[in-house]
Amino acid sequence: MIRNLDKADCKLLLNQNYIGHLGYIYKNRPYVIPITYFYKDDRIICYSGEGHKIDAMRKHAPITLEVSNITSVNHWQSIAVHGRYEEFEGSEAKALLHDFSLGIKDIILNKEHRDLNFISEFSAKIAKNDIPIVFIINIEEITGKMRRK
Repeated sequence: MIRNLDKADCKLLLNQNYIGHLGYIYKNRPYVIPITYFYKDDRIICYSGEGHKIDAMRKHAPITLEVSNITSVNHWQSIAVHGRYEEFEGSEAKALLHDFSLGIKDIILNKEHRDLNFISEFSAKIAKNDIPIVFIINIEEITGKMRRK
């Protein structure tokens, strides 16, 4: 049976994962791409290099993040987070990246029981001010479905 997830279940799914699919509009076409994210304080922290995705979101701020946990065709959860793109710079961007890197490390250690060398490389980049574009998704609505059979 398929049923709706309540807000607490939706937030739990966001908290327990770090990879989702970002949906945005570019030149009147929808795009969906995988992205790493960190959910904290009712907002979603992300980062990216300059390019197509950032250009698109700067022009059209409404975006969606889809996150799923799929075990089988009869056992899954999926949520859609609708919100708005907001970009950060300077010390605010650095602080968000710090939260992002620590949060992702904890999730991966807890979920996958493995250590991450890339986090120290990531932190070294931040220390050198080689900061990527940091943005958040300001959440406006979260909806979700699940199936358990």
